[in-house]
Formats: sequence, structure tokens, C-alpha cells
Amino acid sequence: MFIDEAKIYVKSGNGGNGVVHFRREKYIPRGGPDGGDGGRGGDIRIKVSLSLNTLHEFQHQHRFIAQDGKRGAKQNQTGHSAQDLIINVPAGTIIYDENNGEVLADLLDEGQEITLCKGGRGGRGNARFANSRDQAPRIAEKGAPGEERNLRLELRLIADVGIIGVPNAGKSTLLSAVTNAKPKIADYPFTTIEPNLGVANLDDERSLVLADIPGLIEGAHSGTGLGFEFLRHIQRTRVLIHLLDGLAENPVLDYAQINTELALFDPDLAEKPQVVAVTKMDIPEVQSRWEEIRRNLKKKGISAIEISAATGNNVRTLLDNTYQILQSTPAVPKESLVPVYHTQTDPRQYEIQRIPTGWRITGASIERAAAMTYWENDDSIRRFQRILEALGIDDALREAGVKEGDMVSVGDYELEWAD
Repeated sequence: MFIDEAKIYVKSGNGGNGVVHFRREKYIPRGGPDGGDGGRGGDIRIKVSLSLNTLHEFQHQHRFIAQDGKRGAKQNQTGHSAQDLIINVPAGTIIYDENNGEVLADLLDEGQEITLCKGGRGGRGNARFANSRDQAPRIAEKGAPGEERNLRLELRLIADVGIIGVPNAGKSTLLSAVTNAKPKIADYPFTTIEPNLGVANLDDERSLVLADIPGLIEGAHSGTGLGFEFLRHIQRTRVLIHLLDGLAENPVLDYAQINTELALFDPDLAEKPQVVAVTKMDIPEVQSRWEEIRRNLKKKGISAIEISAATGNNVRTLLDNTYQILQSTPAVPKESLVPVYHTQTDPRQYEIQRIPTGWRITGASIERAAAMTYWENDDSIRRFQRILEALGIDDALREAGVKEGDMVSVGDYELEWAD
């Protein structure tokens, strides 16, 4: 089954916790702190694999969670860092942030990858907090939490040429005749219910990658029929072969209708070069109509080739003309298709909100600091207070009107304010 869209949840691993420990050996009754750091959590990486051609795998697995880093140990031993979790996708996959619709990456080439969720860093052990003023610190950090995202994956076929037309225009027959692709073919509309790819070898040095796009009907741009589920697969192609059914009542009207649907879905599609061909020329009825169809098309400024995929008549001419146009059509720069993923906001930013139960502080840095704090340890709590002061949150709360005894929420933690 051809699956070209999927939604998944991904989460990188949490960092391992740092530990509080002191060296205890015979004849060394007062050894110094030797609590080790926690290990780093695993990243979430998405990578192109040419062995895949659909998003079918994601129909069965929707959650991808990397492993957490291991906690530190005595004798300054750092916990093991977790392995990154690599998610393989087919070439041509676009990754969206499901929550805001932002394009995070457009992956085209084999081996291309992007890290979307960084693993949490390991918490520091108490050995890291020792200094000349405090030589026996009883403070450590928990590992930083991993990042999580809801993603939408969308596959768009990568082909040089898209074959378009109304249902039953002969698109699958043409693809089957010039490539080794084996699409379903029958003499009735909507035989093709999924796009097919094939490679047409013109000679030892020239080839075309062709995509047979399921038949388009009026209203396709708004989802009617197969609609935009397949229109998006034309967006990567550089040239279109537009097939007109020689048995259709009005091929010129069909031509106009399909181009209207392309323009309504994406104005850039209507600007792609097109090679127009009238199909089924092996049928006597079509042969008798050919001159009339040709004249009517010419009145609209359309030059068409008459072909028969069944007999091969003029098929090579069609492919040669398409190849020549393709060579003169510039490729879309890959740089424009691969957005660089970057953080949109300063992680040190925060917001203070008045809520019915008190106050809520939100912000990447402060929420991460809260998650990494050992709340059962007084030294760790005092360190968190210093972080509030360093970020300016302490002063901002006072200016907002916080009073002693008010409850202040940060992430999953609720604290009582004390002056």
C-alpha cells in the first residue's frame, strides 16, 4: 500500500542524574566529593534511506522515544550516554511540526538527516560543585529532560516528469509501455489510485524518471476525488506530460480543466513546461477525429503530439521532446528545499502569568532548571533560587505583585513564595 502521510510523536532521552557521593576508603576517613555526572540522553535523528519508498512503516508505530542517559556513580564515574534513535524515511519526505505547521526539513538525498530533538545533558555530580569555599558540597543535578515533538511526515515523489490528465487518459498505459513499472491498467476511470514511478531509458546516457499521477477531476484542488492527496506529488517534477484522451467528448475542455486545477492548488504548477499528447491513436475513431482535435488545440495555442502507447506510435518522439525540454528547465536549488532547523525563540525568555491558584512561570530555561533540581535537597533549592535571580524572574515576580505564601508553579512543580 502506498502511504504518503503519517503523524508521529518523538521524544529524545532524558539526561542521567548526577549523584552526591563522598570518597570513603580505609585510612581516608574524610575523602572529598566524588559523585559522577549523568550520561547524555539519546537524540532523535531522521535520516533518508533509499530502501524505503512509502511511509507505510509509520502506520504501525507512532511513538519514537530515545533511551535515557545512565546516572553517574562514585569515583567520578560518568554514566553511559544513550545511543541516538535514528528514524528512517524515504527520499522526498517533508517534516512538519504538527502543532504549528512549520516546515522543519525537506529530505531529498540518501544519507541526508536532521536532528530534531536533542537528548538532555547529564546532570552534574557533587564533585563538580566543589570549590575553595565549599569543599564538601551535598548538591547534584538531575539530568535535563529530553525534547518532544508531534510531527507530520509528508512524502512527495521525486521525479523528472509528471504524467497528468483526466481519468482514463492512458497515463498508466504510457508508463507501463516505456518503463518497467507495473501499474494497474483497465479501461475505466480511476484505475490508478496511487502514484507510480518508473524509469524510461532513452539510450545508454539518457533517462527520465516518470511519475504517473492518478487522474484529476474538477474540484481536485479542494480535495474532490483523489484531490490534493496526489496533486502534491507533481510539485517536485520539472516537466509535465499532459495526456488528452482521444475518445473524450471535448479534449480541449479537459486540457483547460486540468490546468485550472493545477493553478488553484499551486500557482507554480501552472507555470511548469508541458508536453501535450493526444492518446489512443490506434483506435480508428480517434484517428478520424485527430485533425479536428489538432485544429481546436492549435486555436488555443497548444501544439500536441498524437501517440499510441499500445502500439508505440510516436512514443519515442514524445520522450525525446520531453527530455529536450527537461534539459533546458533549471532544477530547483536544493538549498531552497532544505530549511535549516533552528530555534525560533530565546530559551532564556520567560513569561509570568497570574492564575487562580497563584502564579505560573513558563520558559524553556527555567522549566528545564526546575526539572533538574533535587527538591529534597536544601542546597539544590538554594541553587534554583539563584537561577531565578540570574534570569530576572525574582524581580519580575515582585514587580507583578507576588506576596509571601503565594503558590508559584514552574513546569510540573509548585513552590510557596517566601521573602
